[in-house]
Amino acid sequence: MARLVLAVLSLLVAGTAIANEQLIRRSLEPKLNGVKIEGVQPSPIPGLFEVRFRTAQGVQILYTDPKGENIVQGEIIDTRTGRNLTDERIGKLSAIRFDTLPLDKAVKIVRGNGKRVAAMFSDPYCPACQSFEQTLQQVDDMTLYVFMFPVIRPERIDDSKSIWCSSDRAKAWLDLALRKKAPAAATCDNPVESIVALGQSIGVRATPTIFFENGERQQGGMSAPDLRMRMELAARESRQAKAK
Repeated sequence: MARLVLAVLSLLVAGTAIANEQLIRRSLEPKLNGVKIEGVQPSPIPGLFEVRFRTAQGVQILYTDPKGENIVQGEIIDTRTGRNLTDERIGKLSAIRFDTLPLDKAVKIVRGNGKRVAAMFSDPYCPACQSFEQTLQQVDDMTLYVFMFPVIRPERIDDSKSIWCSSDRAKAWLDLALRKKAPAAATCDNPVESIVALGQSIGVRATPTIFFENGERQQGGMSAPDLRMRMELAARESRQAKAK
């Protein structure tokens, strides 16, 4: 009898969820300027639903009530851990396969034992990137693959090309991005323009954009403790996926 009651309750909950999704789609899609809703599901907050859709800027999330009568725009922060649950969710929804990135076309920077791994699309003339470089100096034991993505000041693309042609690419990158010291002019075969095309093809819409080992992305900078936590979590998830 108990099993039957649980089964009925499960069906009722599932039916309500489906009804809510259909109601939310009907209510909100006409208000999203022609954008199609890709999915609706309960959010981490009881009674609040996550609505996800895609624009030219990539995956977007907003929240609504069960009838789609009210829209909540913003981020859900777990005050117990400080985690930005909205950012993490977008990172999962817009994940790529890390092993598809052409790491041989990135500037490789290693600190300590290099066990933490991430890739970053960054423009050395982007103020947010320059600020994040300061944060990166606080994270030890990491390997960072920097894909030069000169879209903020495209007229200075030759500086990125000169970094690639430097005898010490890591030093040349840090001199410019961290210390604002431009590299000596140099020419050689370089991947900079192909990396700009790559970033655009995988939806890099802002700098810096970080990709972790599990393929999840983070648009914009983050604190050093959060970066360490995300890198270690991504490494663990990547190992688990490879073991399957």
